Amino acid sequence: MSGSPVKIAILFSGRGSNMQTLARHIAKAHVPAELVLTVTNRPDAGGIAICKAAGIACTVIDHKSFDSREAFDAKLDEKLRAANIDLICCAGFMRLLTADFVNGWPDRLLNIHPSLLPKYKGLRTHQRALEAGDKEHGCTVHYMRPEMDDGPIIVQKSVPVLAGDTPDMLADRVIEQEHIAYPEALDMVLKKMAGTA
Repeated sequence: MSGSPVKIAILFSGRGSNMQTLARHIAKAHVPAELVLTVTNRPDAGGIAICKAAGIACTVIDHKSFDSREAFDAKLDEKLRAANIDLICCAGFMRLLTADFVNGWPDRLLNIHPSLLPKYKGLRTHQRALEAGDKEHGCTVHYMRPEMDDGPIIVQKSVPVLAGDTPDMLADRVIEQEHIAYPEALDMVLKKMAGTA
């Protein structure tokens, strides 16, 4: 790919395992991207320690400091644009972003969701898959749209649902696939961006 690397920001809310996986992938020599920034909405997020240990810039924008979704999203947008971000990867970012924010980053906003979308949008996906008696479950990386957990699918990975599975057991198998799916999806998106640059 000619030109400068794609500038990436990763948004996360929790322990940061997908963020860490993506950061390691972006650091590989053959990946035409640069991780410029990570942002979390929780001052107690486990992933902050991962960023510190890896020397990755991490910004905390505590959603509780804002009186509306719009105000939080405006601050987030300002931070991302100031860093000249090209592509945003939501990796366990537990905030519903406003339509104005999402529409401001057309096809430059990726998300990973722990289900085989369009099944089980929202929370408690593993529990819901078990309750429904599904034989397979999994994860989806998709382009974000204003509707929750909606948008064109980039990569899906499935896992079998086994007899005796608990939501936690299922979650453990799905997260393994998430760590495969997100780098794969990112490579596809970067290739597509290079083709249209």
